[in-house]
Parts: sequence; structure tokens; C-alpha cells
Amino acid sequence: MFFFLSKAIDFLVMPLSIIIMLMILALFTKNYKSQKRLIALAIVLTYLASNTYLVTKALNWWEPRVVQLKNLEGTYDVGILLSGGLIYGEKPFTDLISTGDNGDRVVQAFRLYKAGKIRKILITGASLDYQMEQRKGETRIAADLLVKWGVAPGDILFEERARNTRENALYSARILKQKFPNGRYMLITSAFHMRRSLGCFQKAGVKTDYFCAAYLGGYNGITFDRLLVPDANAFADFSVLWHELVGYVVYKLTGYA
Repeated sequence: MFFFLSKAIDFLVMPLSIIIMLMILALFTKNYKSQKRLIALAIVLTYLASNTYLVTKALNWWEPRVVQLKNLEGTYDVGILLSGGLIYGEKPFTDLISTGDNGDRVVQAFRLYKAGKIRKILITGASLDYQMEQRKGETRIAADLLVKWGVAPGDILFEERARNTRENALYSARILKQKFPNGRYMLITSAFHMRRSLGCFQKAGVKTDYFCAAYLGGYNGITFDRLLVPDANAFADFSVLWHELVGYVVYKLTGYA
């Protein structure tokens, strides 16, 4: 039930959905003043959500600080790699691996492993049923890629039931407590997703440090185009951030993070 409701909420509260609903409401509003206000609100929201300077500032505020590989002390028993966008599984290619929006997570997990910072890599997350049956889910394809790069097959573990971040934490916790009790763990996921992920693992009784991948924020000096010109990429980044903020609040209210 929670899984279904979370997907429904995703659709209703996303910036583009809100803007479309405002425009539809304006279309069916007979009061001229109310109609103008609704259209104006839709325009203002579109501008703010597509402003590169404001969106970057918001991302810099939300994403955790950067952890440098060279500053990590000691070795962690397990690096926990969250799936979900690691690999595009529906591209019409046969032998070409197409990394997804969160493919950088695989790269960072590999860097940590090769640098001797993590001993094992636990990849967590479910793929579509038919992909799981054929052992071609993104967890398996990501693992194959890591092996080709030089990760020992025996150093990769799988958790392939989780459909969301809460389940990532719950199901991974069972494996970690069984196979690596009292171990040191490193959580690897995208920077925008790290706060919610850390909260979920903490609730599941797993204390973990973090290493972020795929930062969306960055340096953003004030220029004309950043401050005044709407940008589709900024709107896309804000949609990701807004989705995560809503998810974080929902998880907090339900006690999942």
C-alpha cells in the first residue's frame, strides 16, 4: 500500500504536474481575476523552478558535503550500493551497457574498492520481474561491469527484493547483521538521495558512513543567463530535488527515516 501511495504522491506533487494542474484550473475558471492569478502563479513557479542560480543554491544546501577519497581512514567491510537508475534496462541494444541517471554510483563504488577503502560491495534493489528471471536486472549488469573492471566476483553481494529506499535499508540490514556483524559500512548513493538513505539505514539499525555520487550542485557565479534565463536542465534538476524533499518529509512522517 505504501509503495502504491508513494508513486501516486510522486505524480501529484511534482513541479510539472502542479503547473499543469494550475493551467487546467485556470482554463475552467470563469472568474477573470482568479484565472489571471492562476496563470501568473504557474508562470512564476515555472520561472523559479528553471532558474539555474536558484536551483544550484538549493542543491548545494541539500546535498551533503563532499567526502574526498584520500581523506577516508581505514577500510570498510562493506560498501552498500543503492540501485535505481544504475543501468538502463529497456534500451534497444544487445551488447551495449547503457548507464542510467545514477550510473555514477557504480563508478564511485569501483573507485572505493580499487583504493582499498571497501572490501565487499553489496548491491541492493529489485528490477522488473522478467529481468530478474533472466538474471539481467540492473544489479546483475552493474555487477558484471564491476567484474570486468577488476572487482573479484566473490566480493559482490546481492539484495534483490527492495523496491524503495526503506526496503533497501531493511533487507540490507538483515544481510549485514548476519554476514558482517559489527562491521564498518559505507553507504554509496547519489548526493541528492543521501539524507533519506542515511535516515532509513539508521532506522534499520545500521550505522554507516557515506560516500556521495552524482552531485547536481556546484559552483555558480552570478551571470545573466544563470540568473534571468530559464533553463530546462535546471527545471529537471529541481524536479529531482523536489521529489527527494517530498520523499524525505513523507519518510519522516511515517517513521521510516
